[in-house]
Amino acid sequence: MKTMPTVFIPHGGGPCFFMDWNPPDTWDKQAAHLRGLPNAIGERPKAILVLSGHWEEAIATVQTNPAPSLLFDYGGFPAHTYELTYPALGNPDIAMRVVELLETANIPTNMDPMRGYDHGVFIPLKVAYPKADIPVIQLSLCSDLDPDFHIAMGKALRPLRDEGVLIMGSGNTYHNMSVLMRAMHNNDRGKVAGQEFDAWLSDAVCNTDPEVRNRMLSKWAGAPGALSAHPREEHLIPLLVVAGAAGTDIGHKTLEDHVMGAVESAFQFG
Repeated sequence: MKTMPTVFIPHGGGPCFFMDWNPPDTWDKQAAHLRGLPNAIGERPKAILVLSGHWEEAIATVQTNPAPSLLFDYGGFPAHTYELTYPALGNPDIAMRVVELLETANIPTNMDPMRGYDHGVFIPLKVAYPKADIPVIQLSLCSDLDPDFHIAMGKALRPLRDEGVLIMGSGNTYHNMSVLMRAMHNNDRGKVAGQEFDAWLSDAVCNTDPEVRNRMLSKWAGAPGALSAHPREEHLIPLLVVAGAAGTDIGHKTLEDHVMGAVESAFQFG
């Protein structure tokens, strides 16, 4: 089995890929990117470990539920979006391997045997792997959102890639909701927020020296436009875990989309 890449994906807005939007093509580019993930990954993963911007705990917490339900943790969307299904199973053995790797790296962990999949997990995976036939395990972020800690978390998880596990960060490279909502309500497609930060972030992620990359990402908040793009950084931090898990692999940008008045990007390592 080959070493799995690591990926960061933008997961859109709520159940965006499964409802009508105006204009109708709003999410087409991101949906196409997700549908292309299996080919970009290559070999079928043994399991997928997801870090979503929608789960934070005081201590890194591993989902050990063998058959997670869905958490419809969005509001105000059409009724049918609360009836979506994604019956992927968990994998307690791999979950315990995650615990082992984190604890070996002196990262305290908890386990949650009841946790379901939040929409940062099941919405993009329903597009990328619609058969739901690959086990999925979720790992929380730590609520302090410390950049160095989450890069170290990714480094601890690096061996999973040699064991057939795809490590996926699910969030957004731009997540200023007030700007996004204003652009949507005004139907303003001419302005694109976040371009300055996206350019900096792309340079950081794709830096050919992994140590420089990680140092840059650990100081992301000082980048041009950073705090405007992320008034709170929970949707960016999954990318830092993925970068830590990348080891010496160089990142490359796999998507740049302009949607709801902002730029959203995806990245892959390996």
